[in-house]
Amino acid sequence: MFKKVLIANRGEPAVRVVRACRDLGIPVVALYEPDDRGALYVHLADEAYLVEPPASYRDPDLVIALARQSGADAVHPGYGYLAEHLDFTRACEKEGIVVIGPGSACLELTTNKIAALERVRQAGFSTVTASSRAFTPDEADALHAEAARLGYPVVVKPWSGGRGRGTQIVREPARLLDVVREAAAAAQAVFGNPRVYLEVAVLPSRYIEVPLLADNYGALVHMGERDSTIQRNKRKVITESPAPGLTPAQRAAVRGAAVEIARLFGCRGACTVEFVVDTDGQYYFTEVKPRLQVEHPATEMVTRIDAVREQIRLAAGQPLGFGQDDVRIAGTAFLCRINAEDPWRDYLPSPGRIGMLRVPGGPNVRVDTYAFSGAEVSVRYESLFAKLAVWGANREEAIHRLRRALTEFAITGINTNISMLRQMVSDPDFIAGTYDSEFSHRRLEPAARPDGESLRDLAAVAALAFLARVQSARPITPPAFTGGWHRDSRRLPQ
Repeated sequence: MFKKVLIANRGEPAVRVVRACRDLGIPVVALYEPDDRGALYVHLADEAYLVEPPASYRDPDLVIALARQSGADAVHPGYGYLAEHLDFTRACEKEGIVVIGPGSACLELTTNKIAALERVRQAGFSTVTASSRAFTPDEADALHAEAARLGYPVVVKPWSGGRGRGTQIVREPARLLDVVREAAAAAQAVFGNPRVYLEVAVLPSRYIEVPLLADNYGALVHMGERDSTIQRNKRKVITESPAPGLTPAQRAAVRGAAVEIARLFGCRGACTVEFVVDTDGQYYFTEVKPRLQVEHPATEMVTRIDAVREQIRLAAGQPLGFGQDDVRIAGTAFLCRINAEDPWRDYLPSPGRIGMLRVPGGPNVRVDTYAFSGAEVSVRYESLFAKLAVWGANREEAIHRLRRALTEFAITGINTNISMLRQMVSDPDFIAGTYDSEFSHRRLEPAARPDGESLRDLAAVAALAFLARVQSARPITPPAFTGGWHRDSRRLPQ
């Protein structure tokens, strides 16, 4: 097992990885920027190093320098940022540092999205239809010609990365170039490459993803599938596992295809193979995410397998230790992203200091978060600050538990999307499990104003906020954490 793991991430992903490492008895190194000085993950880590701007915890060279300095023999990049960064992974491998995620050989195959589609197509699987090459924003005529050839609506996607960054649907030609420019800017900022490609949008459809675990000795298992159809701006909002609406034959086919496709790319550790399923039940491969995903708690709840723990074990060279027949998928789980944003004002970010925080509890309710009363939510980072996951013995029970948990969730000091989520999980299409991609387009673009029961819920939260202000005339301060080594004196070279 590893001697020490450095976490190249922040917020909820960092908290999740710290806890998994602690369960395995592995010391953890965190790095943080000044805005995160009081963050939960910093206090939970064994060592914490301050990174002064303009340096960033997302800088590959600085992460490697800190790994060497701290004696870490492995780096966990969390769910994003450096998780699919080919040059970073190559540099770590050269230094003898293990990246707990995909190796460079796998990334070379998966980061070129067009080549990945062709590789799967040549293996005999149906794929979405995409452009034959990537484009830059200044190729206006070529972009319009290619979109016309493919037929609207089209999806604009970054050529060299995933995580939904820069991905948008274009429904008419007038919007194409504006969307391409936005996508290219996002791709350049996140992946260091502005090129994008076009893909035929399958609408309406369901978005199905199959998570897998693989070791270095040929063992590979799937862990069922998730439905992440409900999205806004290609960011998943609600996920459930197993996916509703699939026949037993379709379910078996999608899972089997995912296993074979993962082998095509030499996936190791935790990975996900993603598909869209049309109204006729035909599935089409879209891409491989060769890393852990944000939505993994939904899979953990139906399989009782700790995906992060297994990912760390596998990266350390340990065998998987169980086969496909040992993976039992029981009940239904839902996961909701809780974002610091205002859905009633065009999803504006809502940074600030959290006042009162009440998280739901009870059997089979889980909240993964970095938040606590007094925590700061910065505008500089991802708006996701908590994930609510629930499990039920069947889908009906899980929906009741989800609705109850969302009603119990209350927070003051910032705006969140909780009231919107309460509306969505009461929608007849959601309850019936018959929602598709148009559900998101109809309900989230733009979001409808709450009314009725949702307004009563908002009034209750407002009352709690007022009570919190009355009871305390001074700002809430973060609690004191023990066990962490706060090393302000240890700073990376600028």
